[in-house]
Formats: sequence, structure tokens, C-alpha cells
Amino acid sequence: MRAKLMGLFLLGLIRLLTGAQARWQGCPPKAEQRIYFANHQSHADLVLMWAALPEELRSITRPIAARDYWTQTAFKKWITTAVFNAIYVDRVKTSEQDPLEPLIDALTNGDSIILFPEGTRGNQEEPQSFKSGLYNLALKFPQVVLVPAWINNVQRVMPKGEVVPVPILCSVTFGAPVALAPDEDRSAFLTRARQAVLDLREA
Repeated sequence: MRAKLMGLFLLGLIRLLTGAQARWQGCPPKAEQRIYFANHQSHADLVLMWAALPEELRSITRPIAARDYWTQTAFKKWITTAVFNAIYVDRVKTSEQDPLEPLIDALTNGDSIILFPEGTRGNQEEPQSFKSGLYNLALKFPQVVLVPAWINNVQRVMPKGEVVPVPILCSVTFGAPVALAPDEDRSAFLTRARQAVLDLREA
């Protein structure tokens, strides 16, 4: 109950601060297994993507959260586990574990996920090059629908290095699904997926 109340409070706060407008331009919101992949410029990206989804999709969609940041305090850890049902990933690769393992487990269990293929936050107008995770997941889970998204203005709500959000209108634009083509190599697919996100900037 406490987690549900906190979720409602956060949803209201996020919409008050940002508007959290969702624009479904390339596909409708649909309760099917999906990987939503988007540009990444702020820790608030996770929260804004979560808030932009309709309630019926929020309950089946798990955002990816950087373990080192989102477990720094007991409150952050509780929010990401109890409210967002996030999947923790380690940004520093170790030889002991495949960094994609938690995502693979979630997709195997039928969850949808929110992924930021750049791997780390950028501070440029355009996304950085996509890392190979999206390609590897598309290869392993061909039945999962890949939906690009562009998050607009969130870097101005909580710029890198800041801790206090600033009210400003934000939006998330969801585009047409992309699919890994037969025999398409990793570089070509990641370039095409990044462009699908970038094309939504002007949509």
C-alpha cells in the first residue's frame, strides 16, 4: 500500500513539474512485450519514461536503473524496487557476470523493459553511439517489439550534476517499432536504431 501511494504521489509530482506528455506517433500503447529504447541525458529519464506510460503498461514495464546511483541511499533503493520495479544494472563490467543477465531474466519472465542504449548520460543534443546491448537483446528475443522513444527537455529539468528539479514542460514521443533484419550486422542495426530515436526529435 505504501508503495502504491508513493507511486501515485510521484506520478502527480512528475506531471506537475514536467507535464509528462506522451505522444504515440508511431504505434499505440499496447499491452504486448516491448523494449522501449530512448535517448539518455538525466537520471530523471527513468522517472519520466515510467510516468509517460499508461497505468496498464507501467505495471508490466520495468525500467533499467544504474545500481551505483539508485542504491546510494535506502530511499532511492526502495523507490526503484517497490515503486518502479526497476532492473539494476552495473555500469562497470566485471568478468563474473554478463551485464545483460538481469535484462535477459526480465524478458524471459515476460516483462517489458525501458532501456537507454547509450549506456551513460550524455550532455549533447544528439544521442551518443548505442552500445551493443540492444542488438544482443533483439537477437535473443526476436518476438519482443522494439519501440524507439525521444525524451524532450528532461535534461533541463535535472541537468547532470544537479539534485533539485526545475519545472519545465517535457514530453516522450514514441515512434514506429523497428526490427532486426535477417543477417543485419550489429553496427548497421545500432546505427539504424539510433537514427529511429533521433528522427523523433522533430516529430
